[in-house]
Amino acid sequence: MLNGMIDLTERFLSYITVEKGVSANTVEAYRNDLKKFKNFLHESNRQLSEFSRHDITLFLTDLRDAGNQASTLARNIATIRGLAKFMLIEGIIDDDPVENLSTPKGWKRVPRILGIEEMAEMLSRPTGSPMAFRDRAILELMYSSGLRASEVIFVKTGDINFEAGFLTVMGKGSKERVVPINEYTLSTLSSYIENSRPKMLGKRTSPYLFLAKGGKPMTRQRLWQLIKKYSYGLSVKVSPHTLRHCFASHLLDGGADLRALQKMLGHSDISTTQIYTTVTPERLKKLHKQHHPRG
Repeated sequence: MLNGMIDLTERFLSYITVEKGVSANTVEAYRNDLKKFKNFLHESNRQLSEFSRHDITLFLTDLRDAGNQASTLARNIATIRGLAKFMLIEGIIDDDPVENLSTPKGWKRVPRILGIEEMAEMLSRPTGSPMAFRDRAILELMYSSGLRASEVIFVKTGDINFEAGFLTVMGKGSKERVVPINEYTLSTLSSYIENSRPKMLGKRTSPYLFLAKGGKPMTRQRLWQLIKKYSYGLSVKVSPHTLRHCFASHLLDGGADLRALQKMLGHSDISTTQIYTTVTPERLKKLHKQHHPRG
């Protein structure tokens, strides 16, 4: 059995980096989660290499009582579950303390989204300059195809198939997926590429679709800033992930298949996609009207 936290933590992080291909941001998040868990165990004179199911439950309860959001709790569970699987592979433990550990019902948070009318209003706000038209193209693409922030800033012009109407995306864990783009968004992208993008590039060249000033690639920070700018005054605090939630929820409201949505979002586990199946009053009315004999 390993002694001390550093060896076990670093071996685990090296494993998920090399074997699982997770991003540097995810590795850093796992490192922070494990540091908190280790400190919690230390208070009970226990090592990271010998935690129990009871320890996990107490740790998660502490996080919840401290006011952490459901998404933080879920990520910590995922971190500890990954560590436990690694410890099983390495022969450090014989039984998985996380096996069949279910998240208490109250901990799952249904994403807040914009309604269709508010979404349309946000998409119509960028006007005027080439930079504003770039912003409109970004918002349209994120809402049309459900891209993550990290995915949209690295989209290249060659990733779009205008004739077939789809985009090839490199997602989490370097997994490639194909997502459809609607005709309206394709038209916006085509106009941006033909008119606004050349003005932003000048004499420079770049493989990336969306550019910052000086023809440089977009950054996550700039993406957050423009979304905050165009969502000002709306009913929901909008982040890049909110647009992904809107994409998924509006598709399901329109009758999309859950398995198809899973593929478009790039979820490896359909249980992740199922958070969008929460039945809203609008969806209930639509289902009743469509399927009841007197609807």
